[in-house]
Amino acid sequence: MNLDVLDVSIFDGHAVLPANRISIRDGIITEIGIGAAAEPAERTITATGKLITPGFVDAHVHTTFGGQESLACDLSEAQGLEASLDVIRDYLAATAPEAADDWVTGGGWSMADFPGGAPTAAILDELSPERPIILLSADHHSAWVNSRAMDLAGLDASTPTPPGGVIEKGADGAPTGCLHESAMDIVSGIVPAASDSAIRAGLLAGQSYLQGLGVTAWMDAIVGDYSGHRSPFDAYVDAENSDDLSAEVVGSLWWPRDVEDIDAQVAALLEQRRTQGQFRTTSVKFMLDGIVESRTAAMSAEYSCACGGFGTSYFTREHLHRSFAALDAAGFDIHCHAIGDAAVKAALDAFEAVGSHSDRRHHIAHVQVVDPVDVDRFATLGITANLQALWACYDQQLLDLNIPYLGAERTGWLYPFKSFAKAGTHLAMGSDWPVSTPNPWEAIHVAVNRSHPDAGDPAPLLPEQAIDLTTALRAYTSGSAHLLRSNTNGTIRTGQVANLALASANPFDIAPGRLVEVHNELTVAGGRIVYDGIGSATVAATAPESIPVTHPERQS
Repeated sequence: MNLDVLDVSIFDGHAVLPANRISIRDGIITEIGIGAAAEPAERTITATGKLITPGFVDAHVHTTFGGQESLACDLSEAQGLEASLDVIRDYLAATAPEAADDWVTGGGWSMADFPGGAPTAAILDELSPERPIILLSADHHSAWVNSRAMDLAGLDASTPTPPGGVIEKGADGAPTGCLHESAMDIVSGIVPAASDSAIRAGLLAGQSYLQGLGVTAWMDAIVGDYSGHRSPFDAYVDAENSDDLSAEVVGSLWWPRDVEDIDAQVAALLEQRRTQGQFRTTSVKFMLDGIVESRTAAMSAEYSCACGGFGTSYFTREHLHRSFAALDAAGFDIHCHAIGDAAVKAALDAFEAVGSHSDRRHHIAHVQVVDPVDVDRFATLGITANLQALWACYDQQLLDLNIPYLGAERTGWLYPFKSFAKAGTHLAMGSDWPVSTPNPWEAIHVAVNRSHPDAGDPAPLLPEQAIDLTTALRAYTSGSAHLLRSNTNGTIRTGQVANLALASANPFDIAPGRLVEVHNELTVAGGRIVYDGIGSATVAATAPESIPVTHPERQS
């Protein structure tokens, strides 16, 4: 691919450069300069002051899970219960079963649409009493099932609640159709496994969608069997071998919640470790707790609601310390899900016991509720804070199912982005798609404004924790690329394979409250154009070039 981008502002992953042209020849960035190229490329784009950045690097995403769900009963774009029910009706009508027990799978429903965040089987039974249905919540920590699915799983009032799980029950003790955390496995464990072709289709759909939003690399946050999803490991390997994987990916190998023999588990993960190529598996994922909405996030003090409790910690202190030490010694980077302040503290304690190493890329994702005494420990220990910035606003789920459970003091601890930055913590960003949109510009908008135009309350959430645009862009490019140990993503420099995203505007020239209006227009990944959303009126081509172009499956 040969391309010149003219009259463009250039953010190189760290700062805006004093240049206005990028020249790419045979997929390599050959020149970053001023004015026209001495020898124009076959294609020239005049950007008229727009911003070009490194391709965004999503440091926490579930690409195959999201892709598969987008091809199933996808509720992620439905706004409200009635819209969700319409999607389910349409899906049922379009997928007449060959057998009565053909499962309906998918997900994306919002807990804010239901009292207490818990939908009921009765709602689904009205739509389909015959076909079993299991739909994962947008955050993938809960499952909504109908009565047929519960019958097939043998789930009834006598079913014991598994460790680390919650079964929503009625006054009579019977399950009502909503399962949280490990309880999801009661039903998901009997759903027929997805075929190899279905997982591959999900991967390619997810890749296309992400690249349409300017994402050229990512960390897949669970590479393993999880909640009814088969591991995407083989799909990634096959896609790389067939040259269908056009992104750079690090897969976080899943550390199961029921591990007893730590040494045996490390040995098993070493068998799956890949350290070269487009798809690498140099990271291991621990889910330390659940989420606030189901009161399974691990807290140091009891929840403020009448139900109380401290949430769920999936691993003992001893287990974390021993497993982190073993994985660190084996050369793995450790990737933690931690929502509650107790989970964040437990991760930091385990990392502190391991000791700091300059060559490691250990990090904690989500960091929703962080005790102020722990903020500085991230920088001291060299632990990256992996931010899902889109969540740092007064969305309806936060208003209805977080703040009442957390209370005033802990609400003041939410998403301390500015405090991390002031302490010198290394920052990365990710979306957690399909939990929330993978559009980097929406996340950047919230990081800068601490609000979102579609939120339940437009007021900024703890505005003193807002970060500036440059800090947010660094986190979503070079900051995240650091976690991937990438040599080709996250920065723009000559001699490098082109991984670039062209924005629809220069965000440094518009009001911060309009950042959400910015969108991606062009994506170059691995030296090839993989998404082209530029109208012909803005493109001057001296010789048309035949370039395979993919487009996102859907826009968020």
